[in-house]
Amino acid sequence: MAILKIARMGHPVLARVAEPVKDPTGPEIRRLVADMVETMIDANGAGLAAPQVHVPLRVIVFQAPEGRTDPGFSQAERYDHTAPLTVLINPEIEVVDPAPEGGWEGCLSVPGLRGYVERPAHIRYRGVGPDGRPVERTARGFHARVVQHEMDHLSGILYPQRMKDMRQFIFESEVQHWLKADGE
Repeated sequence: MAILKIARMGHPVLARVAEPVKDPTGPEIRRLVADMVETMIDANGAGLAAPQVHVPLRVIVFQAPEGRTDPGFSQAERYDHTAPLTVLINPEIEVVDPAPEGGWEGCLSVPGLRGYVERPAHIRYRGVGPDGRPVERTARGFHARVVQHEMDHLSGILYPQRMKDMRQFIFESEVQHWLKADGE
């Protein structure tokens, strides 16, 4: 396994649509998945999409373990720890309830910044695991948010493109000042 270099906002690989994986059980995909999981954990990320590690394929990994905390933002978002470590190859998403829920998002490809993004709060997703078995779940809260965020990477979309108010695009180092000024 290896820790992979993460592409940052502005790199062309992040702006293109990822290609479907032809053989989800192939050894190169298993190696990619193992490296992505190691990279995500090393970077303290909640998710990672293959385009973020310069591989334009439809592969995402994500998790929201109970031990994960988000200092400063925990007061400003509902943090639902319900996503086990999951690998989705050729994932699809379906909105169950389009009612939006807002939350603060960060991204390993947009380091040091956070933005307030509204997304559907209840979704269903499906894909294939690296063992070739189907994966299908419903998700709410942070679990739904992280899946949608990673799926956006497969379409060449970064979270700032989903923001409605750029005044809510802030440096992580300024969160305490921002929340205080915003009355949180």
